[in-house]
Amino acid sequence: MSGFESEKSELEKSEFRKSELGTKVEQLSRYWSPVVHTLTPYVPGEQPKLNRLIKLNTNENPYPPSEMVLAAIQAETIESLKLYPDPNADLLKQAIGDYYGVSAQSVFVGNGSDEVLAHTFGGLLKHDLPILYPDITYSFYPVFCKLYEIESIQIPLDASFQIRIEDYLRPNGGIIFPNPNAPTGCLLPLEQIAQLATQTDAVVVIDEAYIDFGGETAIALIDQHPNLLIIQTCSKGRSLAGLRVGFAVGNPVLIEALERVKNSFNSYPLGRLAIAGAVAAFRDRDYFEQTRQAVVASREWLIDQLYCLGFKVLPSAANFVFVHHPDHDAAQLAAALRERNIIVRHFRLPRIDQFLRISIGTDPECQALVSALEDWLGAQSRFTIPPA
Repeated sequence: MSGFESEKSELEKSEFRKSELGTKVEQLSRYWSPVVHTLTPYVPGEQPKLNRLIKLNTNENPYPPSEMVLAAIQAETIESLKLYPDPNADLLKQAIGDYYGVSAQSVFVGNGSDEVLAHTFGGLLKHDLPILYPDITYSFYPVFCKLYEIESIQIPLDASFQIRIEDYLRPNGGIIFPNPNAPTGCLLPLEQIAQLATQTDAVVVIDEAYIDFGGETAIALIDQHPNLLIIQTCSKGRSLAGLRVGFAVGNPVLIEALERVKNSFNSYPLGRLAIAGAVAAFRDRDYFEQTRQAVVASREWLIDQLYCLGFKVLPSAANFVFVHHPDHDAAQLAAALRERNIIVRHFRLPRIDQFLRISIGTDPECQALVSALEDWLGAQSRFTIPPA
């Protein structure tokens, strides 16, 4: 049995288990709170069990953490794991503050940027007016709105998939969007973020999960704009997706709101290994620059190759590209790549159902992707019957 057949068999078993669970849900869902009935949970990118796949679907960093990070984690495992971690993660807040030139009081840390975002929705975005975010963006935002019962309005991106800040200048309870945006990879210039923060009285949350690969962080603006909150993650640029470390930087009054929510939910969101590893990652600036630049170089090479194969590629400042081929269906392309042991992300959503989001891998992985596309596209052209 091949790897994919084995995985298919496991999927069939999973579907059977879901069917059994569905019967129990019908019987026992009367115990759910009302809000649970309304939730459609966020679905993360597939984490396959097979080892020989080229995994270009979840925007992880293709390079491992630095040796300094590994040494810090190893040193922390000897005796300290029997003890609780620092609930305030002061060493990490100071390391982040030192890196960005802000005070530790302006930094909040949490269990991945998704937890930081969750506390932000509950602590800063739940007001009487609806919050605003793009119609094509990180799909966790509407999930948080349902969970916290926050009214929202989705603001359409323009025809080029760009954010227009003038569309957000309306009464609102807060504004949130990624920069670069996800899944498009498009970047909003820093001066436009400053303009938006100036022209609204609401909190403006900039989700900078991918900022390390292009553009300039808006953290430099927080002194002039007390309504600006910047959220980042160590999962992408610092290769720590497995440790789950996220953080926010903003005016200390905004940070205090997040601390109050966090300490009403979980006083110890970061374990000792996560704190130690993240501190070392911020201190090892040379390695961060080396891997960041390697990803950017691979991205530019891949974009050139995709253009040569007839793809349309949106401008990307992230560690992924958002592409479509005018002559081929995106779902069919994704399936063809999967047959060749390469997985990418396909969103079956309005306006973008013909796009693929492709994470930037190592140079050999990017080359394997291009070779697989050349092979499939070449086969399609051979079987295409020319018009009479």
